[in-house]
Amino acid sequence: MDSVVSIIPLLGQILLDNGNPFPLVLTPKSDSMANLSDVMTFIEQYREELLSFLIQSGAILFRNFPISDALAFDTFARAFKWNPLPYIGGAAPRRQITEIVFTSNESPPSEPIPFHHEMAQVPKFPEHLMFFCEIPSKCGGETPIAYSPMVYNRISRALPDFVQKLEDTHVRYTRILPNGDDPQSAIGRGWQSTYQTQDRLRAEQVCQEQGTDCEWLNDGCLKTITKILPAVRFDERTGKKSWFNSIVAAYTGWSDKRNDGKRAVTFADGTLMDKDDIDQCASILNEFSVTFTWQQGDVLLIDNRQVLHARKSFEPPRRILAALFQ
Repeated sequence: MDSVVSIIPLLGQILLDNGNPFPLVLTPKSDSMANLSDVMTFIEQYREELLSFLIQSGAILFRNFPISDALAFDTFARAFKWNPLPYIGGAAPRRQITEIVFTSNESPPSEPIPFHHEMAQVPKFPEHLMFFCEIPSKCGGETPIAYSPMVYNRISRALPDFVQKLEDTHVRYTRILPNGDDPQSAIGRGWQSTYQTQDRLRAEQVCQEQGTDCEWLNDGCLKTITKILPAVRFDERTGKKSWFNSIVAAYTGWSDKRNDGKRAVTFADGTLMDKDDIDQCASILNEFSVTFTWQQGDVLLIDNRQVLHARKSFEPPRRILAALFQ
């Protein structure tokens, strides 16, 4: 692989305990990848090596590869031969672009999105996700990432009692889904889009399949309470525990005209969480995160079991596309 790509540094990049960079940044050597076909040949030839790098670093940023638009991104993403994961149960308002590519969270640009593992609030979450920068913002709009095992270790030391209770009791998430998408909310995905149906009975069936309690409200909105879910997961591939949850995101970011973030995530027994604990978790996530400036054509590949991500507020235009895989 050294003959076709170089590993380059990134401002703000950190080294993990295993000595690997986070994220790993790859760029083609001169003339090694003149077109998308060359990129596909590269992935086919070095796929297993790339996946090994991904396990070791948690995230790979592909920079200066000839990936120009949504269709090229679709082709690039499919080359890894993973099964696409439908966005069922997620909270973010999004638009479908291709069969497997959709927009990233289309909540108001002024609203930052806190750190979370993608779809940690549902039983079936993606193993891998990709972000593609089609149009970078001139101001803001970064997608900070944090290495979850590092975050877990730091929060465990700072808040041992809080973390122990999370590991002993787990969590549940509560959200009221609007009747139709609400683009003014970071969690404004309506129940129709969330469960990909216009049929109330089908929505109830999907909830039941996910172990989610649901209740129809008088205004046509749907209140959901998830099954008991872990806030910390053990990754058998790495032998490490990860801070696998959306606690900070839910508590600090799931407030709108229907929802109260302070009640959006609770211990499994219904006990509310302490704001000081959440604030300290958020501070640690920010402290141990990496933020980089998007460049047009960048693709960020994330191992969702190891890496959390967020979004900073921005000045439009900005267009980041995403693809999820199981």
